[in-house]
Amino acid sequence: MIYLFFAVLFVEMLMILLLLFKTPLRKLLIIGLDRAKRGRAPLVVKSVGATVFVIMMYNVYSVTEIQSRPADVINPTDQIILAYHMLEASLMGFSLFLSLMIDRLHHYIRELRILRKTMEAAKKQNRAAEETKNKCADEVKILNDELSKLKTQIKQLESEHETKEKEIKSAEANSLALKNQSEGFLLEYDRLLAENQTLRDQLRAIDESVSHSTGKKNM
Repeated sequence: MIYLFFAVLFVEMLMILLLLFKTPLRKLLIIGLDRAKRGRAPLVVKSVGATVFVIMMYNVYSVTEIQSRPADVINPTDQIILAYHMLEASLMGFSLFLSLMIDRLHHYIRELRILRKTMEAAKKQNRAAEETKNKCADEVKILNDELSKLKTQIKQLESEHETKEKEIKSAEANSLALKNQSEGFLLEYDRLLAENQTLRDQLRAIDESVSHSTGKKNM
């Protein structure tokens, strides 16, 4: 039994060393522990641990019971049994302690692996967000440049519009002046037509009077 506990202790210490240092065997050990914690294996391990704990407590009780005897009553056989129980209890307790350490180390290594994966995912998201941010910043810069160009074009168009508006107003003023001048020309033309008609009437009257006078002389 003692040799079995020594073998268990050496195996547990070897497992702890493998878990502490990053080696190819560490990955295999972690995979093995992961599979060992699935299904009914945890229940079996707890049952074995509880049995070992009960045996250890029995050994502790035996040690306490022997030590509580008077010194003159304890014989060499009792001393050998006492030393055996103490050694066995120490080995069981140390074995349970190392098994607990293996379980905690395995748990923390898994948590560390999950945290690393989470950190890598967060870094990727952060990197993607920064790239998106930089892209958005470039797009905003391009849009600002286009906006400044559009503002310049708008100012040019407003200036051209003001110039065209002034030209239109000037053209309207010229058109109004030409219209007024044309109306004056029309009035003058009507007056000249009236005078021309009057002169024609006067000439016709003179011709009629001359022709009448000539007719009288011929008679």
